[in-house]
Amino acid sequence: MGRITTRRPVTRITLGEQPRRRPDALAVEEPLEIRVAGVPFSVTMRTPGHDVELATGFLLSEGIAAKGADVVGAIHCGGPGEGGTENTYNVLDVTLAAGVAPPTPDMARHVYMTSSCGVCGKASIDAVRGESAYDVSTDPLEIDAEMLAAFPDVLRAHQDAFDKTGGLHAAALFDGVTGDLLVVREDVGRHNAVDKVIGWAAMNDRIPLVGHVLLVSGRVAFEIAQKAAMAGIPAIAAVSAPSSLAVELATEAGMTLVGFLRGPRMNVYAGEHRIRIGSPTIQQHVT
Repeated sequence: MGRITTRRPVTRITLGEQPRRRPDALAVEEPLEIRVAGVPFSVTMRTPGHDVELATGFLLSEGIAAKGADVVGAIHCGGPGEGGTENTYNVLDVTLAAGVAPPTPDMARHVYMTSSCGVCGKASIDAVRGESAYDVSTDPLEIDAEMLAAFPDVLRAHQDAFDKTGGLHAAALFDGVTGDLLVVREDVGRHNAVDKVIGWAAMNDRIPLVGHVLLVSGRVAFEIAQKAAMAGIPAIAAVSAPSSLAVELATEAGMTLVGFLRGPRMNVYAGEHRIRIGSPTIQQHVT
């Protein structure tokens, strides 16, 4: 497997001092081609690692799979143009369970997806509402505001690759009742980090994610809210801002969406009925 970080020489310039040549850590970015039964489906730029989780989460968020059992196998294979003789670990072939319909040709994304990928528009919101197998609006979760405010510090303490590079996004899954941190994933793409978290949940038979909170280290764009809805996550929190379409989707889907979660302050953009006052003890059991 490829490395998460790599080192390259850089010239560090500080005004008033002599330039210095030194090694610096960089976040690795490589393409991953996701195939379904040997047929190319999508290519995403990602940080290597947890590729099966990424693919499983992506297929779930695209509506191809509804639970972890819908994906029964995945194997890295040779890269394009290499005759399949050399395993680059940048091509992952996924096998779906019997009875799970493979993606149709018109669903395939044969272009690179970036950290800002995602479809936008009213039609997209209608599609998510119609395709998701889970109704998050009925989720009875109530989130303690004081507990929620502590989540970013808990996530930050587990961003090991970010500490080395400063160049990776992170996503985490918390139990919204106990405050337990269940899993953290880092990636150069926000959407990839979320797919890895959702994929982990699917592979551990936790879908739908009733009573859970998805926390992201950056902003919440439409595709993040979309993925949460498809996984049955009732609440999303972010240290930065949401987009207008993310708020619209969260509102219509019945999700709670919190932005600018920093220290004792937060903005609740949707689903404020789930936020309450209290201070249960926060546990940390991270995978």
